[in-house]
Amino acid sequence: MKFSLAQINKNTAHNRSFHFKEDMDVSDLKTLNDDIRDIQTAYVTGDCIVRGKQIIFTLRIQGEMILPCARTLVDVPYAFDINAVEVFSTSEYLTEAEEEEEIHPVQGEVLDLAPYIKENILLDIPFRVISDEVDKENNVPQEGHGWQVVSESELSQQQTIDPRMKKLQSLLEKDKKEK
Repeated sequence: MKFSLAQINKNTAHNRSFHFKEDMDVSDLKTLNDDIRDIQTAYVTGDCIVRGKQIIFTLRIQGEMILPCARTLVDVPYAFDINAVEVFSTSEYLTEAEEEEEIHPVQGEVLDLAPYIKENILLDIPFRVISDEVDKENNVPQEGHGWQVVSESELSQQQTIDPRMKKLQSLLEKDKKEK
């Protein structure tokens, strides 16, 4: 989602704001955050206003992603609806106060909102989600890369004594016999 400075100045002439809406592919967020199992497009609407050397974007970002359940690892759809304000400055110099307020400098003649939209989506990911499914135990993954679920009966059958510890066990048994 890119806007040229000329386009912004033309559409915001006479203190008007211009409205935009666009679908944006954000599927590359899956590589940035392992918790996101699936995410396709985000629907972005917003307004742009120019005030002096500042360009202010008011954004609404909507979409849905698939996250793992914190208890069972079942896929849980999570709908997001984010309201964000991003401020950019065409000034060559930013003051410390502007940097603290997260005012972004404009590099070149094109302003790309994509990184800021993706950042807002990543910041909106909840710490954990819980599945509301009634039959969630049957949908739980039973194995993955380097792991699998084992019942207690299977575990007791698989337990064998490590050969390095066999010697220690014989010493403990000998000590018990002496008492």
